[in-house]
This record gives sequence, structure tokens and C-alpha cells, in this order.
Amino acid sequence: MQATPFIHRNLPRLLLQARESVMGHTRPSLREHGLSDQQWRVLRVLGEHAHDSAGVETGRVAKEAFLLGPSLTGVLNRMARDGLIERQRCPQDARRTVVRATALGLSKVQALSRSIEAHYAWMEGQLGKTVLQDLYGLLDQVIALEGDGPVVPDEPTHPKKAAP
Repeated sequence: MQATPFIHRNLPRLLLQARESVMGHTRPSLREHGLSDQQWRVLRVLGEHAHDSAGVETGRVAKEAFLLGPSLTGVLNRMARDGLIERQRCPQDARRTVVRATALGLSKVQALSRSIEAHYAWMEGQLGKTVLQDLYGLLDQVIALEGDGPVVPDEPTHPKKAAP
């Protein structure tokens, strides 16, 4: 039997492996706070939009947290039950729902951000600030290249160096 004629490494698998490596450091902290990966992604999105007193439409939460609608509904139901979020109808369009983190939800974002930022600082120390910023830039470029819409950085945007 002939070997498969792949020339390039398996990029989707490498990206998943990198995600799992990073999440391997984050999951224990999430579990200590009683959160699943999906609940954390929702809280992170809501924490980033905490300044918006009107809340965030569930469609935007789904897009930014990378959750499909049916999955998001279940996650939001559990989070509302646990007092992490509150939902209400959008004042401008009653067909839509907006979500915001409660004080309890925001306190979990605050607590978890410390350990997550400490891990990112460790990664930066191991890789170097420039390499980590370049990695963010490359990932942003791949996302834009593959047509998944505008990049929604979950970190402050860093100036990008010109390509060599």
C-alpha cells in the first residue's frame, strides 16, 4: 500500500493539539470554579463586553464563543440556573435575546483571568514576547485568509511587523 501523498503537516490537527496543550493548563482552574470549557468561553466573551450595559445578543455570543445555537441554549440555561448570567429580550427587537454576566459570573472571569494571564506570561517567557506576538499575528492571518470573517482578537491587538 502506498503512503498518502501529503506534503504539508496536518495543520488542523496541530492547531487542535496546541489548543489542548494550552487548555491543559486552564481546565483545572475552570473545574475549580465549576465551569466547563464552553461556559468559560461564554463568560470570557461576556467579560470582554461587560462595559455594554445592554448585554450581548446570543447570536454574537455564539459566534465569538464558537458554539452552535442548540449547544449555546443548553450552556446558557445551565449558566442562568447557576446564577452566572442573566437573559432578557432585546429592547429593540423582542425576537432576540441579550445576555450579560452577573456579578458572580464577572467575579469568576476576574479570578480566572489571573491564572490564565499568569500562564500566558509564562508562555511569553518561554517563547519570547516577539514570538508570541508573531504567533497571534499568524493565527489572525490564517483566520482572515480562510474567510471566517473579521478577526475578533480576544487580546489587545499588537502592532504587526511587515512580512520579510
